[in-house]
Amino acid sequence: MQIIISNSSKDPIYEQILKQIQTKILSGELTEGAALPSIRQLAKDLRISVITTKRAYEELEKSGFIYLIVGKGSFVAEQNLDVIREKRLRVIEEQLSAVISNSKEIGLSYEELQGLLKLLYEE
Repeated sequence: MQIIISNSSKDPIYEQILKQIQTKILSGELTEGAALPSIRQLAKDLRISVITTKRAYEELEKSGFIYLIVGKGSFVAEQNLDVIREKRLRVIEEQLSAVISNSKEIGLSYEELQGLLKLLYEE
């Protein structure tokens, strides 16, 4: 499983891991029952703290994306189609919120943002 960490991102590393795993689950790249790398192995692969990886896995478990079997590892949880849709909508809302914040920071008007969105949507 490939996860890319950016030290220049404003998101904490655990959140970058969490979001990427969520995206892989919601897109179907990781399917129900699929084993995730161990916390230690992922930390080693990413060259980060085990504590950081553990936090990402804990958050994923709290939100119902994965489950833990003590002594065996972490696995992708079964996803209800309605729940998946709701989770995807939440992800889209978060991303749109970031886009709107960035647009406001550079002074992009609503109409300009709407035009850009229309162009991208039609691609």
